[in-house]
Amino acid sequence: MVDEGDDVVGRLATITLQRGDTLPDIARHFSLGINALSAANPGVDVWVPRAGERIVLPLSFILPETRREGIVINLAAMRLFYFKKDGGQQAVATFPVGVGREERPTPMGQMYITRKKYRPTWYVPASIAADHRKRGDPLPSQVPPGPLNPLGEYALYLSKSGYLVHGTNKPASIGLRATNGCIRLYPENINRLFDATPVKTAVEIVSQPYLVGRHGGRVYLEAHPPYESSGTAELKKAYAKLKKIEKQTGHVLDWNKIKTVVAETRGIPVVVSVLGRGGKTAVTDPVRLRHPATLSGQPQVPEWRTDAWYVLAADFDDAVDAKRLAAILNHQGPQIPARVLSTGGRHRVLAGPFSNSREAAEAVKRLRIDLEMEGVMVAPVAQGSTPSGN
Repeated sequence: MVDEGDDVVGRLATITLQRGDTLPDIARHFSLGINALSAANPGVDVWVPRAGERIVLPLSFILPETRREGIVINLAAMRLFYFKKDGGQQAVATFPVGVGREERPTPMGQMYITRKKYRPTWYVPASIAADHRKRGDPLPSQVPPGPLNPLGEYALYLSKSGYLVHGTNKPASIGLRATNGCIRLYPENINRLFDATPVKTAVEIVSQPYLVGRHGGRVYLEAHPPYESSGTAELKKAYAKLKKIEKQTGHVLDWNKIKTVVAETRGIPVVVSVLGRGGKTAVTDPVRLRHPATLSGQPQVPEWRTDAWYVLAADFDDAVDAKRLAAILNHQGPQIPARVLSTGGRHRVLAGPFSNSREAAEAVKRLRIDLEMEGVMVAPVAQGSTPSGN
């Protein structure tokens, strides 16, 4: 619930990483985008973070400066907010999103939901088909529902023709500029949004990298890298709003801290109002969370099979480099299951198991097209052989 005049929802938290964690797995479990989690924890390895390291979960958000009705998407924050009246109070649900790439940005403006579709068919646009042909990856004219469909299981069609809010078969892309202009959500989040959103629901797409809000008598500032070239204009708006608050309310603001927040762009709401005569800004301690027993959506690698085909993706001197590549492959969409086999000081990344040579050949093709890697097919090994793996 959001009280009237309140602009900040949620609260920061921390968690201690365990062996085998990746930031995309932590992000998905806590409904964060990978961009937000990485920005909040500069210097932490995305794919092979150090076990025992405590990281910040940026679970606090300043609401965009828009009407609080229907769906609002802030491209700069890569975050969707769904506002709905619940009795006399306003409820808000929020989800991370993937947005359009620089060459195909998500359009801004006011729209609405025209229709909803469970298990949609993807009719491949001509421009996307042309891009895939250039990469040696021709697409059919339409992709039916299933694991290869990039729309996932649920789609909300916007009044702006050709644009959707939909699920994905590439969950590790949430929080990235990775789409052809559509808005992409985690499968579990689009499921919730789909059920809650009726046709004709208003949708407003904005880009507000600098967010100013008030909560509990304090003034907050949240900064993100600008989505497009409007960063200077948006920063001027934020400074003007801060000065207006300072003048109208008597709040004294810490302008040095404001400059630091803008420079760091960590995407975390920070208190910038000064409390008391000491001239200090308040600090809100994050909540310490226990590590979940399992991380929802974390990809699992099938057990080794002696009767299966595999693909040698790469061979490394460094174990960390091998683990990083294996993690990347496991988070492809759909997953390319991979493990690290270490023998004699070498660390091989082996993708599989695959039931037949055709599946292995398809994995080789995906490695080449998606990651520009040349994989080598490995036929089934002798019965009873076992690997030394990590």
